[in-house]
Parts: sequence; structure tokens; C-alpha cells
Amino acid sequence: MDQLLWLPPHPDLSAAIGAAKRETGACARLALAASLAGYRRDFIQTGRLDRLASDGLADAPAGFASLRVALLASHTVDHLLPAIRVAGLQRGLALSLHAAPYGQYRQALLGNDPVLSDFAPQVVLLALDATEAPLQLPLEATQAQVDAAVRARVDELRLLWARARERFAAQVIQQTLVPADPPLFGSFEGLLPAAPFHLIDQLNSAIRNAAREEGVLLMDLAWQAAQGLYGAGLADPVRWHQAKQLVSPTLAPLYGDQVARILAAGLGRSRKCLVLDLDNTLWGGVVGDDGLEGIQLGQGSPTGEAFLALQRYATLLSRRGIILAVCSKNDIKVAEAAFGHPEMLLKRGDIAAFVANWEDKAGNLRRIAASLDIGLDSLVFVDDNPAEREIVRRELPEVAVPELPEDVADYPARIAAAGYFETLSFTADDASRSRNYLLNAERKAALGQATDMDGYLRSLEMVMSVTRIGPTELSRATQLINKTNQFNLTTRRYSEAEVERLASTPGALGLAVRLADRFGDNGLICVVLARPDAALDADELLIDSWLMSCRVLGRQVEQALLAVLAEAAAKAGWKALVGEYRPTPRNAMVAEHYPRLGFDQRGTPEAAEPEATFWRYTLGAIPSSHPFIQVVTHD
Repeated sequence: MDQLLWLPPHPDLSAAIGAAKRETGACARLALAASLAGYRRDFIQTGRLDRLASDGLADAPAGFASLRVALLASHTVDHLLPAIRVAGLQRGLALSLHAAPYGQYRQALLGNDPVLSDFAPQVVLLALDATEAPLQLPLEATQAQVDAAVRARVDELRLLWARARERFAAQVIQQTLVPADPPLFGSFEGLLPAAPFHLIDQLNSAIRNAAREEGVLLMDLAWQAAQGLYGAGLADPVRWHQAKQLVSPTLAPLYGDQVARILAAGLGRSRKCLVLDLDNTLWGGVVGDDGLEGIQLGQGSPTGEAFLALQRYATLLSRRGIILAVCSKNDIKVAEAAFGHPEMLLKRGDIAAFVANWEDKAGNLRRIAASLDIGLDSLVFVDDNPAEREIVRRELPEVAVPELPEDVADYPARIAAAGYFETLSFTADDASRSRNYLLNAERKAALGQATDMDGYLRSLEMVMSVTRIGPTELSRATQLINKTNQFNLTTRRYSEAEVERLASTPGALGLAVRLADRFGDNGLICVVLARPDAALDADELLIDSWLMSCRVLGRQVEQALLAVLAEAAAKAGWKALVGEYRPTPRNAMVAEHYPRLGFDQRGTPEAAEPEATFWRYTLGAIPSSHPFIQVVTHD
């Protein structure tokens, strides 16, 4: 079965892996493995890439995020580990994996497993199957009996989830159950409460509901199997009876990719922006040659409806918070006029960055990223032209460029299958994100018309709301912590359980900040986590994390927030704030953050990273908030 079809094929991947093995440096081999992981590969090639990278993973260089993941499974998973590590490499993750002994997932979490304790997982994947601990019900069982059995099984899972959070503050990923037995009743199966397929379906539905309530993530293998993503390679009876393998080795690269994309989303490495070509991508034909009336789009023809389906998918992505942009070799006036076509579903107002000219697309993609204040690694570029795709891959390896099928009718499914926009949650802030980027363009236009900065800031009529992080803000605050890279003083990544634990620590302060102005609500734009630390003096409060959306840079939010933070810390009995700055390749813009706010450099604690610097702010008179921002605080 063909897998990873969104990745481009390599002319000779096996030979490239062989050549990479001759590199003498472990870090160089790791970098080559990560690069080659971006090509279509099978189980054997994936294993070779894993061995190529193995020496470098132990001490991954800057740019790779390290993560410890424990797989607790009721089926054999050892053959899947290389695929998970390699898929992680493709996303800039240096994964350390621990697989508990086969079938010992209960003992590992409920008992005192010293190996698991020493490993201290940051993520726990419960990879369960339908044959383990089946619900023992007669076929004639009533719906009430089925509901009770399902509830009891889910309650056991809730206990395991809670144990993982209590022991390790780990983010839990729960794998849904793939039916293993053939149906007994044909089409009547779904009408009988205790029929095998229907029973598993009800159990999976209950698992999904419980996971949503508990903040547990899903590896929804059952849903993916139902979509046909795995073909016939899941729960294959031959593989199961021979080796208790739920996922066959041939499907390991796809399974590894599914796991890695969830892990990457947890570390803020999902994509944010869909960049679309125009001619023969959003419509059929070339609008500059064929004219508005000559392009293929809309109802009445299979081709026109296929282009309309892609626009519909892009519109739905925009509604869930994905930014839309255009990058086209075209005349700007002609290109924009095409959005007035009567069958055009996407509107010009849906596009946050519109670049149409005759320059190279790699350069234009750089302009788009800069105009939106996002990194190139946030972009997914969709273009029907294979030559343009290859140029962008070569010039901008950070940009995701899916390999597309011949028929545009298959474009939406191919983009979706790639998992570029994997998410761990969905909030009202997410739904308004693309709108916020459009409003930001209006703010920039207002700045261009302003005669002085003070006048511009005053005209924004900003209102900043600051609240303690509680259940309402927890999900979105965690999401922002794990996505923000540039204005982030320490780039520490935390699970929801870790954020909740830190924010509720006695003496700690967890603040969530929102900003509104006359153009609209920017949503949650800043998170500060401050906590006691044994390495500091007893009266000092460590600012563990301070991060902010780049959308609100230059509006003096930092000064206003420091006043709120200082007042709250003083009321809690602290005498000084200590800010930490840990430099990364992405956060140089905040290197002078603390000095600018009036902090003095402080000595570095013994246990700190050697590159980190520490800054002290004595809490005496509370600094004044800037007059251009009205501050509202909520407990």
C-alpha cells in the first residue's frame, strides 16, 4: 500500500541513506536523516533512517525539541518505534521512546514500575486494542447493560489517565479501539446494542467523550481505519495471531506519522497558514489569458465543482483558525478581480496576505511570512505546478509543500491526510484567529497613516484584561505556551496538567492576558507563569515563562503587564521578581526584554543552563502602567 503520498518521492532514497552513513559526525547524520525523512519511504527505509540518526538523538542540536514518550500497549509496538522517531525527526522532534513490556500497561501505571519512573515520560500513549479486556456481554444484552459495561471500562481508563498525570504530570494520548472481529449481523449490527462492531463503536464514542472532559488527546485509530487511511493493514488476523501486531510493519511509517503529528502539535509545531496558488489551483485555466468568463469554476461541470470543493475546504480551514494567503505569478489587479467571479466561494476579504506578481515564489513566500509575523515553518504552500513545488522545497525547506495528485478533486483529501494543521484543542480564540490577522492588516494601515506613535497607540483604544489561569483559560494558555517561539523568554513547553499544577502551586502566579482595541478582540495574547524556585532566595519569585503573540508587538503591552505582575507578586509577599532568558535560534528578539523593563542582571543559579541569564526586579513602588492601555484585572 502506498503511504505518505503527500511527501515527494526521492530519486533514489536508499542510495542517499547509504551516502549519509559515510558522514563521520553524529549531528551531521542526524540532520541528514531529518532531511531525508521528508521524502516518501517504506518500512525498511524508515528503519535505516532511524539507525542513521540514532547516535545524534541522544544529544540533539539546537532546532530539535526533545521529548520523552512512553508507549503503554496491549499489542506489540516495538516494530513501530523507529517509524515514530523518524516521523518526529521530520517535524524537528528528538524523541526518546520507552515501550513497556507487552500487555503490562496497567502494571506500569498502577504499580511502581522503576524503569518507567526513571524514564519520567512527558507523554504517555495508551495504545490499546479491542481484543484486550473485551466487554463480556451476551448478544441479547439490553442497552442499559451495555451502557453500564462501557461506563465501567471508561472509568478504568480515567483511573489510568489520572495516574499518569499524578505521577509524571504527563500529557496522555489515548488510542481508540479498532474492531478485530468480523460483523455477525450484517446491516443489522448497528441496531443491536451488544453486537460486536456496535459495542466497540459505543465504547470508542464514550472514550472520546471522556477524553474531551479530561483533557486527554486522541490517537483516533478507529476513525482513521474507518476512513480507509490504513487499508487492510490494521487488525490483520495473520499478523495478530503470529506476533500480536495490531499495526503491520508495512503500515508503520503511516502510524508513526500519525503519532508524531500529535506530539508536534503539543509542542507548537503545527502549521498556521495555507498559501494557495491561483491559476489551475483555485480555478481551472489562466485568468490572465482566458478572462474571468473563461475560467473553470462552479456548478455545472465536474472540473468546476472540483475547484469549488477545494475552495470550500480552504474556507472551512479558515473558520477553524488557519490563516489563508495567496502566492501567484499573476497581475495583481487581474488576480484580485477573479475573486469577483459569481461562483467564487473564497472572497478577497478571506485572504490575510495576497501576493501576486511575476517574481519568484520563494521570495514571495518570505514576504507573506514577514507580513503576517509568522515563521516560514508555519506555511503550507499548495501549487499545481510540480516545477514550482520543487523550487520552493529546494529554496525554502522550512515550508511544507504537499505533493499533489493529478486530479484537483483529490486535493482536499491529500492536504488533510498530511496532517499539517493537527491541533490539540479548538477554542473561540482559534475560530477568530484568521479574522485577527485580517484586522492586523487594518491596524498596520492605521499605523502608516498616523503622524506619531503616541497618537497611533491612543487611537487604538486598547483594553487589556488580565486573569489568573483557571479552567476557562487553561486549554488556550497551554496552546499558546506550546506554539509561541519568538516572543518567548524561555520556550519551555508544558502539558495542560503541568500548567494547571504550576499555576496552582502555593505562591505561584499564572496570568492569562487578553487585548482588545477599536478594530476588534485580539484574543489571548500573553501568558506569564511565575513560581517559587529553591535555587533563588526565599523572597524571590521566578518568572518561569513569559510569552506573547507577535501580533501585538510595539503596543507597550509588556510595560502594562509588568505593573500587574509586580502588584500581584507584592501582594503575595514577594520582594523581587527574577526573570530568566534562555536564548534559542528563534527568540533573539527578546534578548533585551528584561533590561528594557528595568531589571538588573543577577547571578546565575548553579543548576541553570549555562547560556541562560537572570534578571532581578526589586518590588518597591509599583511601576506605572502606560496611559495608552486601560487595564482590567480579574481574580
